[in-house]
Amino acid sequence: MAHPQSKRLLWRNTTVFDGLDQQPEPMAVLVEQGQIAGLWPESQFDPALAAGAEEAGHGGVMTPGLVDCHTHLVYAGDRAAEFEQRLEGVSYEAIARAGGGILSTVRATRAASEAQLISASLPRLDALLADGVTTVEIKSGYGLTLDDELKMLRVARRLATLRPVRVTTTLLGAHALPAEYADDADGYIDLVCAQIIPAASAQGLADAVDVFCEGIGFSTAQCERVFQAAISHGLAIKAHAEQLSNLGGSALAARYGALSVDHIEYLDESGVQALADAGTIAVLLPGAFHVLRETRLPPIDLLRRYGVPMAVASDANPGTSPLCMPTLMANLACTLFRLTPREALAGMTAHAARALGRPELGRIAIGATADLCLWDIQHPAELAYAVQAGRLRQRVFNGVISHAR
Repeated sequence: MAHPQSKRLLWRNTTVFDGLDQQPEPMAVLVEQGQIAGLWPESQFDPALAAGAEEAGHGGVMTPGLVDCHTHLVYAGDRAAEFEQRLEGVSYEAIARAGGGILSTVRATRAASEAQLISASLPRLDALLADGVTTVEIKSGYGLTLDDELKMLRVARRLATLRPVRVTTTLLGAHALPAEYADDADGYIDLVCAQIIPAASAQGLADAVDVFCEGIGFSTAQCERVFQAAISHGLAIKAHAEQLSNLGGSALAARYGALSVDHIEYLDESGVQALADAGTIAVLLPGAFHVLRETRLPPIDLLRRYGVPMAVASDANPGTSPLCMPTLMANLACTLFRLTPREALAGMTAHAARALGRPELGRIAIGATADLCLWDIQHPAELAYAVQAGRLRQRVFNGVISHAR
């Protein structure tokens, strides 16, 4: 639905990256009723086609609004002390097994009220918006009780009413084993499947369900139970998989029609084949790779060979990717994972939108939702080439200019 204040807006002579590739010549772009209503090469543009439209911008580079398809934006506390520990030689696994890691954030998040979580989360969200994000996925997973998981999801939904941004929510109940279930992982999965998923679905708080399929997370058998519960309640599936080892979580998620599998540094060829067969998006998270100083690269060449679309996301979270700058992720995807700038930008627009089951987003095409960014640069590759704040000239959300400089 178009914003009630939306106008008929026209951009002229702008270089367009349409979500998949750069258009071969400067373009004119017309927005009306929250959608892209016209798209013409400047050389073929007739002003009569956009009669009555307000000229909103000229020049620069236009991209779809960025889609951050994997974040843990809602949480309390911080993990700066663990950052120090890791730099002193303590492993991520050792910190987690000692009650730190995710569980330290769980304690802080459980203790926080909804108002406190909103207050803590808004600066992180604002940082994403200032760097061009118009759609963000926010996961739960730091509550790990029925009430606290629902609290996180309510906060995520509330953020979408406080800022001009599209929020999709993902229930990540199977994120870590809470202390009260320390010796009963199956019992905790019972809680997730029998209580948390049904309640989140009934209250309309979740769009998808995610799992952490890993040695320090949950087994494939436990994750499969979560997938079955999600499907029975009409929720889409995502998975944190193959981040630290190859357990086959990606192939399992693909068999259940997952929208995406995320991290995937240890994904093998049979897993890549499974993603290709299922149409599942591979989500690359170079921020966590960078912060954890990992060395095992995702199988980029295999993903290309099998035609698996690659999304790129911030993984904004307190422990392993406290980074809220999506264009930095584009740079890291290129420098660390060897993506091309075109692949990185497609990964933050068209492919990221597909990873959320929202293919109408992340594109500049007739009929697409008018979420757009106009950047003060000369070529789309500059977004990945330079790490530099302040290049966003305009941010358009649902056909309305929500930021202009």
